[in-house]
Amino acid sequence: MDRPGLADFLRARREALRPTDVGLPEGPRRRTPGLRREEVAARTGMSTDYLARLEQRRGPQPSEAMLTALSRALHLSLDERDHLFRLAGHRPPPRGHRSDHVPPAVLRILDRLEDTPAMVISELGEALVQNRLARALVGDESGFTGLRRSQFYRWFAEPETERALYPVDDHARQSRTLAAALRAALGSEASGRDARAIAERLTTLSPEFVEIWAAHEVGVLPSRNKTLLHPELGPIDVDCQFLHTENHAQSLLVFTAVPGSPSDDKLRLLDTVATATRG
Repeated sequence: MDRPGLADFLRARREALRPTDVGLPEGPRRRTPGLRREEVAARTGMSTDYLARLEQRRGPQPSEAMLTALSRALHLSLDERDHLFRLAGHRPPPRGHRSDHVPPAVLRILDRLEDTPAMVISELGEALVQNRLARALVGDESGFTGLRRSQFYRWFAEPETERALYPVDDHARQSRTLAAALRAALGSEASGRDARAIAERLTTLSPEFVEIWAAHEVGVLPSRNKTLLHPELGPIDVDCQFLHTENHAQSLLVFTAVPGSPSDDKLRLLDTVATATRG
């Protein structure tokens, strides 16, 4: 681990970012260039003290998960991310396999969607990044590990909890949609191996999955209009818009509602409900 190099790199990248680059107001009084340490720390889930120790050449070796979070918070390119991993004494994630690295351009768009629920998902249905309103709308999906990171897996393996967000009448179509998306991922050079592992595991867990999988459906498009059942606000009718990366390995999913509708009012209440829940 190159502590001096890591410290200098983290500080330089933090100071190179403007608050507006990550969806924050510029503010009238900023005594230091770029982002404050507490702003970067909040975006990664680490403490400000931990980041300070890293920048002061006295921190412990960061985990790979923490380096991934720092890469996103600092809007690093793939080359910069790999450099960060090497400075921290880790081998960079192989680029030939699928990557959780979210392109800086996509992160910039996400950061500007302060008043709209939005999230970045992989082609395996994994939530890579969620803004605060998306977490308030569909739940915080950052804590899942292994196969459970994939909504495709959770939908069939854990139906009691995963399907609570959807009306019962929508379950059948959602099952077909997710199974078809998983089958499409089998042909992905980046995600095919992981998609196959999910499918093989589900065939041992879910008779419903086995039946749908046997139909060999592909191209079942997700519904652009959905009703989500929020635990505090009740049913919310949302329009789902997808912005795909060039290779379709990731998508920016944005939830909106018809302006002036009851569902639009509920989306505006998400932040208040989330704050009350945290309190």
